[in-house]
Amino acid sequence: MVINIDPKFDQLNQLIVSTPHLFDHKFNLPISMHTFLFSTVLFFIYKTIYCCIGPIKQTVTLFLNLEKKVWPCSLLWLCCRCCCWRPSTYCCTLALSVPCSEAEDSFPFANIWFSLLSHVSFISCLLILGKNTKVLEGLPQPPTITHQSPKDYIIDPRENIIIHCEAKGKPHPSFSWTRNGTHFDIDEDANVVMRPHSGTLVVDISREKADHYEGVYQCTARNKHGTAVSHNIVVRQSRSPLWSKERIKPIVVQEGVSLVLPCRPPAGLPPPIIFWMDNNFQRLPQSSRVSQSLNGDLYFSNVLREDSRNDYICYARFPHTQTIQQKQPITVKVLNQDPVDDRKPTFLIPSGSSSSKTVLRGQVLEMECIADGLPTPEISWTKVSGDLPAQRMSYLYYQKNLRIVNVSESDAGDYRCSASNRLGSVHHTIHVSVKAAPYWISSPPRNLVLAPGENGVLTCRASGTPKPSIAWAMNGIPIENSPKDLSRKVEDDTIIFTDIQIGSSAVYQCNVSNGHGYLLANAFVNVLSEPPRVLTPANKVYQVIKNHRARIDCTFFGSPIPKITWFKDSRSSTLDGDPYIQHDNGTLEIHTAQARNSGKYTCAARNMLGIYENHVYLEVKEPTRILKQPEYKVVQRGRSVVFECKVKHDPSLVPTMTWLKDDGELPDDERLIVDADSLTITDVTESDAGVYTCIMNTTLDHDSASAELTVVEATPTPAVVYERPDPPTDLELTDQKKRSVQLTWTPGDEHNSPIQKFLIQYEDSLHHRGHWHNLTEVPGTRTTAHLRLSPYIHYTFRVLALNAMGFSRPSFPSRMFKTEPAAPDENPKDVEGFGTEHDNLVISWKPLTGLQSNGPGLRYRVMWRQKAVDSDWTTVTVSNNSRFVVSGTPTFVPYELKVQAVNDHGVGPEPAIARGYSGEDLPVAAPENVQAVVLNSTLAEVHWDPVPHKLIRGHLKGYKVYYWKERSLHKHNPYHMEKLILTFSGNHSHGMVPGLHPFSLYSFNVRVYNGKGEGPVSPTQQFETPEGVPGAPTSLIVTNSNLDTLTLEWSPPHDRNGRITGYTLKYQPAVASRQVDIATQGWFIGLMCAIALLILILLIICFIQRNKGGKYPVKEKEDAHTDPEFQPMKEDDCTFGEYSDNEDHKPLKGSRTPSNGTVKRDDSDDSLVDYGEGGDGQFNEDGSFIGQYSGKSGSRDTAEGHESSEAPSPINAMNSLNSFV
Repeated sequence: MVINIDPKFDQLNQLIVSTPHLFDHKFNLPISMHTFLFSTVLFFIYKTIYCCIGPIKQTVTLFLNLEKKVWPCSLLWLCCRCCCWRPSTYCCTLALSVPCSEAEDSFPFANIWFSLLSHVSFISCLLILGKNTKVLEGLPQPPTITHQSPKDYIIDPRENIIIHCEAKGKPHPSFSWTRNGTHFDIDEDANVVMRPHSGTLVVDISREKADHYEGVYQCTARNKHGTAVSHNIVVRQSRSPLWSKERIKPIVVQEGVSLVLPCRPPAGLPPPIIFWMDNNFQRLPQSSRVSQSLNGDLYFSNVLREDSRNDYICYARFPHTQTIQQKQPITVKVLNQDPVDDRKPTFLIPSGSSSSKTVLRGQVLEMECIADGLPTPEISWTKVSGDLPAQRMSYLYYQKNLRIVNVSESDAGDYRCSASNRLGSVHHTIHVSVKAAPYWISSPPRNLVLAPGENGVLTCRASGTPKPSIAWAMNGIPIENSPKDLSRKVEDDTIIFTDIQIGSSAVYQCNVSNGHGYLLANAFVNVLSEPPRVLTPANKVYQVIKNHRARIDCTFFGSPIPKITWFKDSRSSTLDGDPYIQHDNGTLEIHTAQARNSGKYTCAARNMLGIYENHVYLEVKEPTRILKQPEYKVVQRGRSVVFECKVKHDPSLVPTMTWLKDDGELPDDERLIVDADSLTITDVTESDAGVYTCIMNTTLDHDSASAELTVVEATPTPAVVYERPDPPTDLELTDQKKRSVQLTWTPGDEHNSPIQKFLIQYEDSLHHRGHWHNLTEVPGTRTTAHLRLSPYIHYTFRVLALNAMGFSRPSFPSRMFKTEPAAPDENPKDVEGFGTEHDNLVISWKPLTGLQSNGPGLRYRVMWRQKAVDSDWTTVTVSNNSRFVVSGTPTFVPYELKVQAVNDHGVGPEPAIARGYSGEDLPVAAPENVQAVVLNSTLAEVHWDPVPHKLIRGHLKGYKVYYWKERSLHKHNPYHMEKLILTFSGNHSHGMVPGLHPFSLYSFNVRVYNGKGEGPVSPTQQFETPEGVPGAPTSLIVTNSNLDTLTLEWSPPHDRNGRITGYTLKYQPAVASRQVDIATQGWFIGLMCAIALLILILLIICFIQRNKGGKYPVKEKEDAHTDPEFQPMKEDDCTFGEYSDNEDHKPLKGSRTPSNGTVKRDDSDDSLVDYGEGGDGQFNEDGSFIGQYSGKSGSRDTAEGHESSEAPSPINAMNSLNSFV
């Protein structure tokens, strides 16, 4: 709801807005106007809710339209009370920073809303406030620009052009304009009209095109006290040109290749927004493979068959005119004739391995990397010189676009984008430079209101990259061309006024500019001579509850600044000591009001032009307290129940009793009867169960209590019920000191379980509003706690009770207790010093929390000095930071460091001294006396003299030995050059070099290294390793084998490891190695016996059957084979051939005797010869096997050579033959 204030209020509005220093100093407010107006937003909500509780259910927020900003009417918050309760008594004043003196406790029930203020009461309030503005009418004021069009003003060519310029002053200023640097005569142009009492131009474009009025405009507002100018307003009409006509040929590509579809939209003002759609106005799907670039082109990392379509359409939307332009559709046909091989990524955009980008501070930084590759590459981003700003960055277009908002100088550096797939990766580095258009370091120059003879300063403090230049002007004229003023002195960004006089009022312009932009600010100097006046209504009555804080207003005005003095009753002495606190804005505060503080108070405002007195009254009232609280009830259905709520209150205050059910209104039911101090419910039903709360309201305070109703069926006397305790009540703060307070409370119902302890919690509404923290615990037998507090905290306390069933609900919060700010009690911890460059020292620390700050304006005093040099401490003060970089330091020098906490109320304790080093640099010396001692053919020990510490120029990390094999000392080995590195961490002077090649020449050198890197190389030394054991011959071949001889040929070893003097040849006959091992096993012998037994039984059965005759055709069998020598036994007919004696000495089938005299196994595993020593296993005439099983008894050779795990032949003997070359 916006309230339009009448002209009297508008004059006050103009004065407040255009002269904030007047109201900061002449009214002597302790805070700036902007800080106050921001803080009162929350304050007004809090105070208004309490001021208007009772039968009302909603409230209205009043607003003052000050300088085109809609601010909550904290100036008028007293109107809430006067409109709600007694508009004739409570006069709404210009209490610009006066907090509520009558109420401190917030209303605890969120469901109680507040009623709309009546228009009659509201108008009454405004009339009361309007009386005070009369005293401020007629004050002279130079012009102030209150509203103007933006610097870059883009207009819609379809609408009339409105160029804003609003200003205020006393008398009201007149307006003029320049266009493109020359006077713009509005009367000469029939299409241009200036609004009445305003500088705003309205251009009618019905008879003239809008582009005719493009240009640079500047508004001037002047009255007899000065001239204010607007910034340059560049007026340009928006443009949305059509796409040029073109014929786009179809694009035919092979599947798997990359593709770029160009958009190239027409240049518009402002630039268009690009997007791709199809013929059905559906956005084309994008992915990690297909995405849109910043310039609007559509990129394919690799195309697929499904990418074929004939409606790739690029659209350009021009936001200012809300028009959309369409490019001709693009047809893409993807072929699958010649499949493309997979390939590693390459960047489509940007090109090359690196690029650069410049962005302005506060703007948006956008970087993109789009890669070609198959499979589709994945894009990732890192910042080479630090971490990415996680809170301000985001990825767009499937991580191909890195976007950082609100860019600051810390975002400068190198950013690397990487594209990778399974075939490899590629990187691109983007160097980002951050520049800055001028910006205010703290705030623009502020208006000055001075009395004759006073001193003042106008400051125009701004920064930028590159550093901006500052130019001053007075009343729109460069200050060097303005009339001389002996009271004025210009020093760069500051104008100093000394002993200023009447007639020096003027408006000064500060222009700060660099290549990226400019800032223009107007600030006036208004020289006034006014006697003191008190704006607080006379005989105003303030009411406050006992033990609460009271504030009595004395809103004053005057030039020079009046001095405020307070008296009580008889005016025997000024009120400037305990318990009174006088604020800079004239308000008198009593921290804890008592009955004796009631009475008449006089505020006297005095300056050199006179004195003004005003009388007000303070009434201290007794608090409202519920003496008998409603109790927990268990009642049977159909019966009645009574909740009592007896209250004590100040007799001059009218109480109002309100009952709630479950934090809501009582049901509209005639069974619920509300009396003055009780609630009766008749004929109880199950729906009546719940929590009932009685609230006693007065115009100044309230109290409440709750009880639960449980409805049960008619049953015998219920058993004892154990429940959690009720919350404590009646929280009181007494014995208030700077860092302590005493809290007392009344315990709630224990519900048959004794209270074990009380938990006290607090909320800090200054630093952590809405968060409750545990403070302390006290035994359940105590109802008082002495609380130790920290400075600069706005405490609100609450208490919870604990019994065997658990914690109660929290009590209602206590009133707020604000501890005064103080100097910090502690300093930052973890102070460290280190270097990031060879000529700097980075001092870092762990900053203090808001709770540790102890007061506003927390900052850090950083001190350092060289440890080895008897020098003074260098000190700087920083804020909102946890590190400071000292530049230009010597390389790797020890420093002593201290970081001390400071706030607006003093400094912290003397900080402890920490130690650190400035930045490291590469070592400048190499180890000397480098030599090697060869220990054996593969191990050497390297020695060196350590490098002096001062030449290392950093923290010693260790030494590195670089060594490599120059060549083998044998002429046949090839040249070899592979450098190896051994690292010895720490301060060493020698080290072992293992794994060397025998009989080789090695070279080596030694380097020292620190945290920065390696130092210079030492002179290269050499050593030779002795001969070692040679390697095995690379090949061995058997040639020309005979019955008793064979020829062996071999090749020299690959690693000779010295000069070869001969070869040792070892040999032994080859034997079937499994014969004895198997035949001597018990299980095998048993198996063979079983087989023999079965064969014997089978032979017996066959002979018996043969002797019977006629059963088997033996004659036919014998006739078929006339030679009995070739008639073997056949098991299928049980017939046997005859064996001659000549067979006894022949080897069995399946065995053979090799030419070298050894017996080898045949491929058949079924030959019985495999289980004997030779070929003499035979069958008897009856078919029985008469061979013997036997084992080998030859001993195993233990001589050097290849050993076998199997039993050798009994004829096996180890032979050695030495041949020499």
